[in-house]
Amino acid sequence: MRQLGISLYPNHTSVAENIAYIELASQYGFKRIFTCLLSVDQDIEQAINDFKIITACAKQNSMEVIADVAPVIFTKYGVSYQDLSFFKELGLDGIRLDLGFSGIEEAYMTLNPYGLKIELNVSNGTKYVDNIISYHPNVENILGCHNFYPHVYTGLGYNHFIKCSKQFKDLGIRTAAFVNSKSAMFGPWPVTEGLCTLEMHRDLSIDVQTKHLFATNVIDDVIIANAFASEGELKCLSEIDKYMLEFTVVFANNIPELEKKIVLEEFHFNRGDVSEYVARSTQSRVKYKDHNFPPFNTPDIRKGDVLIESSLYSRYAGELQIALKDMKNSGKTNVVGRIVEEEIFLLDYLEPWMKFKFTDLNK
Repeated sequence: MRQLGISLYPNHTSVAENIAYIELASQYGFKRIFTCLLSVDQDIEQAINDFKIITACAKQNSMEVIADVAPVIFTKYGVSYQDLSFFKELGLDGIRLDLGFSGIEEAYMTLNPYGLKIELNVSNGTKYVDNIISYHPNVENILGCHNFYPHVYTGLGYNHFIKCSKQFKDLGIRTAAFVNSKSAMFGPWPVTEGLCTLEMHRDLSIDVQTKHLFATNVIDDVIIANAFASEGELKCLSEIDKYMLEFTVVFANNIPELEKKIVLEEFHFNRGDVSEYVARSTQSRVKYKDHNFPPFNTPDIRKGDVLIESSLYSRYAGELQIALKDMKNSGKTNVVGRIVEEEIFLLDYLEPWMKFKFTDLNK
């Protein structure tokens, strides 16, 4: 089951603020919390106490907590890879190895008696995970999570992101990646030029970033990297369909009610015999075969336009299409709306038989 997550940085905020954020995110169905032991620079005893309070609150709100660590953290807190009880006592559900060991240590850690998950860094693109697998770990206790990048232009390129993610997905390992909140002000480090995994996401709205990660089918969980996201952003992400492409549409003026109903309420899937020019959802032409669809808005067609064929096209009348390329309009096709510009690139993820739906921008 795909999940949404938030991030907490206790050394930057008060315990009360973190608890309030956990409770708010929980109300909107968020299930994961990423936090960072790497950036903790306060008194160790105080840090431990704060973490325990935060993880207890997370448990009360049915959220799991995974903390970013590295070999230096094991040294700092006197932890051995053979005994992870310290992390269990903190109330953590797992640890993320930002930097790892040699492979055999990670495999050993997956066999810990506490059921702690060992989350590996997905972003490097090496044979690191294959090396760990060669030491016969408990694969059920392995997760994968990408890095995030606070410095502009340092985020992952798309092709590298896909390659790295597939390394883990092909092994059946659950994956996560980060998106960037426009409302949040900080992450673990002083640089605050956004905080996302993919560089192409840095200036996109948080819902489009999230839709894109799910659309790639190589990411299971999406985590907001910076804190604190606004309630509006949390609500927006909670309403995203994690398993179906959902396009935000702006309707044409004076669109008839039936055409609007077809767009928003009918079940859509892309026909298997795909065209390079349009994605076709044909069930509405069957359901409304006796309805008259007069032409009312027939300009030339641009990629991203939402179309419904008029009755001038006879047996195609009522069929919904999405334009995948710019085209001349014969005068028989109604342009009933348009996908918002920011989401048009998501059309590249529509595959044969794939289901999709629409949301009214002005709902």
